[in-house]
Amino acid sequence: MSEKHSFQAEIQQLLNIVIHSLYTDKEIFIRELVSNASDAIEKLRFLQASGTTVADPDTALKIGIETDDKAHRVIITDTGIGMTREELIENLGTIAHSGSKAFIQRLAQEKKPDVSLIGQFGVGFYSAFMAASKVTVESRSYHPDATGWKWTSDGSGGYEIEPAEGVVRGTRITLELKEDAKDFASEWRIEEVLKKYSTFVAFPVELNAKQINTKQAIWTRSKSDIKDEEYDEFYSYIAHDSDKPLFRLHFSADAPLSIHALLYVPKRNPEILGMARAESEVNLYCRKILIQAKAKDLFPEWLRFLRGAVDSEDLPLNISRESMQDSALLSKLNKVLTSRFIKFLDDQAEKHPDAFEAFYAEYQRYLKEGAAMDFTHRESLSKLLRFESSALEKGKTTTLVDYIMRMPSEQKDIYYLLAPSRESAQSSPYYEVFASRKYEVLFLSDPIDEFVMDNMREFDGKKLVSGEKADLKVENPASTEGALSTDDTSSLATWLKETLGTRVEDVRSSERLVDSPAVIVDKDKHLSASMRRMMKAMRPPGTPEPDQKMDLEFNPRHPVMIRLQQTRSTNASLAAEVAEQLLDNARVAAGVMDDPRQMIGRLNSLLAQVLNKN
Repeated sequence: MSEKHSFQAEIQQLLNIVIHSLYTDKEIFIRELVSNASDAIEKLRFLQASGTTVADPDTALKIGIETDDKAHRVIITDTGIGMTREELIENLGTIAHSGSKAFIQRLAQEKKPDVSLIGQFGVGFYSAFMAASKVTVESRSYHPDATGWKWTSDGSGGYEIEPAEGVVRGTRITLELKEDAKDFASEWRIEEVLKKYSTFVAFPVELNAKQINTKQAIWTRSKSDIKDEEYDEFYSYIAHDSDKPLFRLHFSADAPLSIHALLYVPKRNPEILGMARAESEVNLYCRKILIQAKAKDLFPEWLRFLRGAVDSEDLPLNISRESMQDSALLSKLNKVLTSRFIKFLDDQAEKHPDAFEAFYAEYQRYLKEGAAMDFTHRESLSKLLRFESSALEKGKTTTLVDYIMRMPSEQKDIYYLLAPSRESAQSSPYYEVFASRKYEVLFLSDPIDEFVMDNMREFDGKKLVSGEKADLKVENPASTEGALSTDDTSSLATWLKETLGTRVEDVRSSERLVDSPAVIVDKDKHLSASMRRMMKAMRPPGTPEPDQKMDLEFNPRHPVMIRLQQTRSTNASLAAEVAEQLLDNARVAAGVMDDPRQMIGRLNSLLAQVLNKN
């Protein structure tokens, strides 16, 4: 005989919220019901493994889905633990958990999820009413002497429950679809949803007697049981990439979080050749059920090139499973995963340097971005960076750790020069002081390098200092016959400032030059020549160039400067041309010469005078 019951008040509130405002997509109900079915089978398997006697012990453990597009009906069955009459009432008619009433009230007020109840049959179950005008549940408990029961509701306020004959162990849910959800009675539509969310469910999922989930969640298996071919096949499936991955990292952890992760690095940088900015393609799962495809915030932005899967049972999800609600825990998950991947790269650099070199050639920009922007992992990321160095032959690179190990005791900072190539850096007047003092200099040619160094600022307690800004002087410079006296040096500086006028901010003698007569130094300590070149490239065409406040430093020991001091009193016009040319030469060396046409005219004039004199 049928019994009529009213829903607990909280359940009715929950139903209204679920149907009208909680879920953003009706298809979620398939995921929820399949997940509940998987949980029910998992519980039964645990009972069997513990030696508990169950009804129909030889029945295959599986989930079945049938569609009927003529009757507009979907049926979902499982051969799991099943429910008794009392369990049907408790799970589907009440929320019998402390604090649940307050939860429902808060949920109703805020119109958004706040507490996780996923994993209990009676919560995700109610998503069925988004698509169904009537839901019928037939279930029989695993107890050998249990009988079948039938639960029916249209979600409007109550339900009916009655005994049912011919019910096998497990649960069968029949959904009579609403007018606006009839497409879910089509086989193709259900298959589409299953492949999206339930591809890796642990038990067979059959749609109209055809198994859908043929792929394994290999990230939950032991590494020793997985062949390389299986890893590559899974990568090809999730990354849609015919190449084999460059790296893979498969690990599990129990503390501080329960994590199963399988991560891949594609062979090719996805952003190469000016392609659009890549998106993270690591999917987030909870007990093999997809929670978020291309999960944001699972990794920092600089790791967006990764592909793979992360599964954690510790994730507190909102009631609809559609987003993470515990930002603190997500942050912890992000930190654990990122730290583990950086450690993996560090191990590869030590044990497989050739493989790491191939990785670095493709992905160095990402590591540099992380070193500049990711304060949490900056120190460990900085150790992975590689640079050419004056201490090594061309083509070889060094780490910052090795640089520090080679530093002489009196050297306090790490020095670098930004230049288009190693050759241009070594021929630069800014390099002379380091060569004379035998200080190692890193040669940086990537446009992003200056941004990285400015943001890192230091490494292992040592400041990172641009060679253009280093406050160094040549120790015991080789004496040059006829070097300018202190008075002549001061007099020449004054004359140069008067002659060059507004083209320079200040003129002074330099103690950092050896072979060059002059060098320009940026008045703005925060702007190097490299940064000025970058700013120039970003200026819209036709935009007037802003004033560049440069100081000119000259070498009082250089023959050109000595001869200039003598010439300015005997041939003022020639001396003025030479002064202008010295400034332009310094600007060319610094890479900030925009229009050389005027300089070329002057240079030709000087050549003519030299030839006429000869």
